[in-house]
Amino acid sequence: MSATLLYNTLRASSAVTALLGSHPNLRVYAFGQAPQGVTRPYLVWQMVTGYPENNLSQRPDFDSSTIQIDIYALTAQAAEAVKLAARDAIEAVTHITSWDGEDRDPATNDYRITFSVDWFVPR
Repeated sequence: MSATLLYNTLRASSAVTALLGSHPNLRVYAFGQAPQGVTRPYLVWQMVTGYPENNLSQRPDFDSSTIQIDIYALTAQAAEAVKLAARDAIEAVTHITSWDGEDRDPATNDYRITFSVDWFVPR
């Protein structure tokens, strides 16, 4: 899955950009790439797994990726607002497969919401 697909999907949503900023300052980062002291809320993503959609009659025509999305915010309400906006943007093009939990980051005390997305990309 290309990072561009997720970024462009989120960037196209006015609800997401109202919460996370607009291009080129959209606060959406690959896992481990959010700058130190970034404004909250923000969203990070990572590919958990990926595989070709194999079939018997021909080469795969799709690749599938499971993407984990983590939202960090100063309040539970802000994290929930980003989750709902991101959900609506993502579900317009692919599937959310699980809501993976809510907690507080022990180092920063930020609120965190995690969910997973299966993204199917035509070859």
